[in-house]
Amino acid sequence: MLRADAGPGRVVPPSGFTARLTLLTAAAMAVLAVFALAASLAADRVADRWAEALARTATVRVAAPAGQLEAQVAAALEVLRTTPGVASARRLTQEEEQALLTPWLGPDLPLDALPVPALIEVIEAPGGIDAAGLSARLAGEAPGAVFDDHTRWRAPLVAAAARLRGLGFVALALIGAATAAMVALAAQSALAANARVIATLRLIGARDAWIARAFVRRFTLRAAAGALAGTAAGMATVGALPPGEVDGLLGDLGLRGKEWLWPLAIPPAAAVVAFAATRLAAFRVLRETR
Repeated sequence: MLRADAGPGRVVPPSGFTARLTLLTAAAMAVLAVFALAASLAADRVADRWAEALARTATVRVAAPAGQLEAQVAAALEVLRTTPGVASARRLTQEEEQALLTPWLGPDLPLDALPVPALIEVIEAPGGIDAAGLSARLAGEAPGAVFDDHTRWRAPLVAAAARLRGLGFVALALIGAATAAMVALAAQSALAANARVIATLRLIGARDAWIARAFVRRFTLRAAAGALAGTAAGMATVGALPPGEVDGLLGDLGLRGKEWLWPLAIPPAAAVVAFAATRLAAFRVLRETR
């Protein structure tokens, strides 16, 4: 495939519409593939980080009449202090509660006028907490306290991460299919444009396998070159993204550490796709023009 050969240069024109179409298609699809990889990996990192953070923290929510709230908060803190698996526990301040509610209810929420429950942040030790036992103790000593280990939040995050990874693979598959279709169309166009040359080659004894190999080689190299340029452009664009200031997908968009190795597989993958697509298209057209 990479060995210099004058035959393909005489059969397949080195420039023209089909050459530009193949190069531009491969480059554009490579850029999209880099972006799809970056978005998928970023979503995976964010979901893993959130899930890890939720796995190490829990919350005790204390709801009681105003005259009993402080007593129940103190009782809940005492229960947590003597519970195995609890590394630390502290009550959130009014300012911290305000910050938690601001995205949902606005910055002017009057906490003093609303029956907002007290929140206790619990940091779990590596061994974890016996959630059932702790809930039972809280029910006995602080009836208004409810323990939440964030299980219902972790499960959707794990499921969302799996779906986002799946969507990333689907996007890459669609990009590969589109690349194959465009390269096949370009190869068919080149074959049609060289119909007289192909007929002459057949008259002098050239076999269809040699003619197809000439087209496959040229279009595979074109696709690989375009994909290499597109991958470089995509990686440069992703690398130039400014670091985000928010904790989320957009704030973490990009590639980190060994993730930069993933886009390097795009040019070889594009070459394989172009090889298969051009080979199928070439043999189909050659069979039809016998």
